[in-house]
Amino acid sequence: MKASSSFFQNRACECFPCHEGVPLDEFNCLFCYCPLYALGDSCGGNFSYSASGVKVCTNCTLLHVGDAGAGIVKQRFGELKELGRRRL
Repeated sequence: MKASSSFFQNRACECFPCHEGVPLDEFNCLFCYCPLYALGDSCGGNFSYSASGVKVCTNCTLLHVGDAGAGIVKQRFGELKELGRRRL
């Protein structure tokens, strides 16, 4: 895929590809740090929890296939914005 505002790839990264199951030419690094992580159990991705309770996203490819991830984040932006809302 060609780089765009919704697709970025960094093959020089020491972790590339950081998730298995996505064709290399379609692997999108744009959301290297997942903005949906903060949604916890309702993120929609394929995650698990470690024995110590930490969310583990190693098996998740939700935001890494082609340019679809940007649309998913846009759809969920209201929820993310609510998490960041200042409580007075």
